[in-house]
Amino acid sequence: MDEANAAIHSPISLYIHLPWCLHKCAYCDFNSHATDIDSLPEQSYLQALLTDLQQATKTIAQREVQSIFIGGGTPSLFSPASIEKILVACKESTHLNPDCEITLETNPGTFEHQKFSEFLAAGVNRLSIGVQTLNNKHLNSLERIHDSQEAITAIQTAAKIGFANINADLMFGLPKQSINDALQDIQTLCALPLTHISYYQLTLEPNTVFHRFPPDLPDEDTTWAIQNNGIEVLAKHGFERYEVSAYAHNNLQCLHNINYWQFGDYLGIGAGAHSKLTTANGITRSQRVRQPSSYMQSVSTSSHIIQEHNIDSESLIFEFMLNNLRLTQGFKAQAFTYFTGLKWSVLEPRILAFIKDGLLEQSHDYYRATPLGYRFLDEVTQRFLPAA
Repeated sequence: MDEANAAIHSPISLYIHLPWCLHKCAYCDFNSHATDIDSLPEQSYLQALLTDLQQATKTIAQREVQSIFIGGGTPSLFSPASIEKILVACKESTHLNPDCEITLETNPGTFEHQKFSEFLAAGVNRLSIGVQTLNNKHLNSLERIHDSQEAITAIQTAAKIGFANINADLMFGLPKQSINDALQDIQTLCALPLTHISYYQLTLEPNTVFHRFPPDLPDEDTTWAIQNNGIEVLAKHGFERYEVSAYAHNNLQCLHNINYWQFGDYLGIGAGAHSKLTTANGITRSQRVRQPSSYMQSVSTSSHIIQEHNIDSESLIFEFMLNNLRLTQGFKAQAFTYFTGLKWSVLEPRILAFIKDGLLEQSHDYYRATPLGYRFLDEVTQRFLPAA
């Protein structure tokens, strides 16, 4: 896989996982763990995180870090001092782009003016706020700890503090949600000082309360109507769709997530974090120990990295297509070779067959899903799965 060497020195993203939250929601399948503030092992975890970071960044010392995403859990439970220490360590141990996008996830129920002013001063330049819905009835059904007014106030306060790049997560297809309920959510959100909206459908993921006890969700026709009407509202307010569930205002797409969708490399630090790195020996995926207590203990003995493996050629094709077809722009043939190290000829016949079926199209130098292909994207990408 000699061509893979082309991506060895490409820009990289850094993901940092802070796994605690105040309450584990019924739909949540992330590696998050409920705690109260007094029980948060902030200093112990911070020390493990910094050790992990120092060890891991030696492998990417010459690569520019273009984005940092601090996710969870609810990372804003940590103090501004801890977030600052993490970002200082990133600057000291990596080649940080001066314009690096630095995102912090937060919950409206943990929003405090002074604390978030200090996050901004520490170097955070993008917030991602987990709104999910602005309907108190639906917030209760999702077991969120905030109400609608707290969400609105959090967004407005973040803008007043000086955050110029703010995302809000919004779900649709919620238990007993009507079309009018959903449209009220999106219309209210679009009137707030946001630059980005992540608009996605609730799904019942394994190992969640909702999966064990399924709620009464809208039928497929209602959900489809909600999504289409919501997209129209977003467009009217200047939010341009650039990915299946991502809409940006003023061209402020999320650089961190675009790197994932383009099949770029990323380094994950923290409990359960995943990494994808291109080396001279191929493209490697790895995961860190998932349980926070086990992670903290294993970092001290450098045994915190598990499930490390090289990605085979067929899996590379599937993973590249799974991600890149999510982008409305699609991808170039050169990008396929650059990020996978494979020749375009191994993929081109399949692409031409999809074009013939009306599921993909070529626009200038880009290959992308047609409107029909975009609607049935899961079915399209599954056809790239490696043979069992």
